[in-house]
Amino acid sequence: MTHHTGPVAVLGLGSMGTGLATRLLDQGVQVRVWNRTPERTGPLAAAGAVAAAHPAAAIEGTSAAICTVADSDALAAVLRGPDGILSGGPYPGALVCASTVAPEEVVKLTGDLHSVLDVGMLGNREHARNGELRLFVGGEERVFAAGLPLLELLGKEVVHLGELGSGMRMKLLLNLLMGIEVQAMAEAVELAAASGLDRALVLRAIAGSGFASPVMAFKSKRLIAGRFDEPDFRLRLMAKDLLLASSQAAAAGLRLPLLAAATQTHVSATEQGHGDEDCVAVAHAIAPEPGTHP
Repeated sequence: MTHHTGPVAVLGLGSMGTGLATRLLDQGVQVRVWNRTPERTGPLAAAGAVAAAHPAAAIEGTSAAICTVADSDALAAVLRGPDGILSGGPYPGALVCASTVAPEEVVKLTGDLHSVLDVGMLGNREHARNGELRLFVGGEERVFAAGLPLLELLGKEVVHLGELGSGMRMKLLLNLLMGIEVQAMAEAVELAAASGLDRALVLRAIAGSGFASPVMAFKSKRLIAGRFDEPDFRLRLMAKDLLLASSQAAAAGLRLPLLAAATQTHVSATEQGHGDEDCVAVAHAIAPEPGTHP
């Protein structure tokens, strides 16, 4: 394995961005960070990162910039807004778009740049901190080859899928599966409760069965505890990604009934005010009104 040694900017310090920056610092990489709310830069600055006032300042002297903001509007602002990465001209380093946005948005926002990768990240904040992510990458072969040393610091598996936008296509497919799986588990538990079975016992049985995926087994612990705070992945972001997947399906002329149902349920739970809770809070849109259980 080769190693990336040039300074890296990390823009957007949610759970994944913070995890990536922490991993790079632990590997001895010089890191510059920026976040829309500056207080999130504090712990990383204490660990050795340089906190910048805006994206353009964050990329000064870096050889790569990783964008991990929440959506396409935020990515557009970071790239092309006032004091954005590209506000002073083309970025000379490698631009890594790890924000989950529509594949065509990556191409649109970075179309005039020559060293761009879009990366779908599979894993949670702990995977990010420990270099155990699975990374699915889109972009030109030469750009991928040049960026591989950095990507290998961040992930235990790095897969090049093809042209720019391919990483986002894979990420949307993976989140489609996750959204459906978590919703299916929540629905099974509600049926169990309506039938008089103990929720915790049912969830443990599901998690230990051959029917459960690793993500279902992981999320079952939250449902057992009824704990939706300190989210691994926010419900509103899952709803956003399912809407993006739905748009991709519509553009391809596909009718995907499970995707349509999961999208509707996740949007409903978000509209009920649970958007900043963990994505297992989709259960709120499934639970019956109080007093309706037999």
